[in-house]
Amino acid sequence: MRTNHRQYEGPSDFETVSRFLVNHYQQDNRDGNWFQPTWEYMHSHPALDESSLGRIRIWEDSGETVAVANYESTLGEGFFHIKPGYGALKPEMLDYAEAHLCGTGDDGKRRLNAFVNDFDDDFIALVKGRGYAMKRDWSRPVSQFVIPDPFPEITLPEGFRLTTLAEENDLYKVNRVLWRGFNHEGPPPENEEDIKGRRKMQSGPNFRHDLTIVVVAPDDNFVSFCGMWHDQVNHIAYVEPVATDPDYRRMGLGKAAVWEGIRRCGIEGATVAYVGSDQTFYHAIDFRTLHYRHCWVKEF
Repeated sequence: MRTNHRQYEGPSDFETVSRFLVNHYQQDNRDGNWFQPTWEYMHSHPALDESSLGRIRIWEDSGETVAVANYESTLGEGFFHIKPGYGALKPEMLDYAEAHLCGTGDDGKRRLNAFVNDFDDDFIALVKGRGYAMKRDWSRPVSQFVIPDPFPEITLPEGFRLTTLAEENDLYKVNRVLWRGFNHEGPPPENEEDIKGRRKMQSGPNFRHDLTIVVVAPDDNFVSFCGMWHDQVNHIAYVEPVATDPDYRRMGLGKAAVWEGIRRCGIEGATVAYVGSDQTFYHAIDFRTLHYRHCWVKEF
């Protein structure tokens, strides 16, 4: 094995990494890598520090991508994606992350949150040996829903209806339900930057308005939202983001939105859906947690 690594150069390398993630997906996420939609959602999220994208690193063997190290939103995070058979790169990848992906806290100390799969004994031994400590509360779960056939009936309370952004893409309504759904009080501030951010969230090459589901209340506001992504090569659906206005929770609206998005992917051939959460809400609608990417933290 003779590998080299190089700087990430978008947008061409956005597609390079996308292909890598799609090509090496294994059933039940046994590969341990991100799903391609996770990578795409990262790039379209308003919170992304785009100025540091050049710090993402790609490892190649004879021109083939075999590993990637990246942050998600800001420096200080390390995620590691590896082609099977190239596990020997893990120490080198961690070296790189410690040198180039660290963030700096308010106290001036450099920190790295390294995310390691709970089934990756070699990588766990590596971070332990270097003095990392696990922060279990910061871990990233991966949960799965096996799509049934026939799909269960989806019901809503009287006066509520399901629709998609293909039918009504009102960015102000989208902003309101996401603002409220992520537990901000009151209506969102009148801020065109927020609307610009919601528009950016729809900018990914595989974003689909017809798979982005909303529940409309009798007053015509969006009150539940489910983003849905479909990797048609691997027949998987990916749920991100999901939000329900607190005034409308425990009414089955979030379940209806998520299930409708999954149902639509199932019609197109998806067999499973994934979400990066282990919340009770998802377990209650038939997701089961497969594994965790535990967060290991070190200060330098």
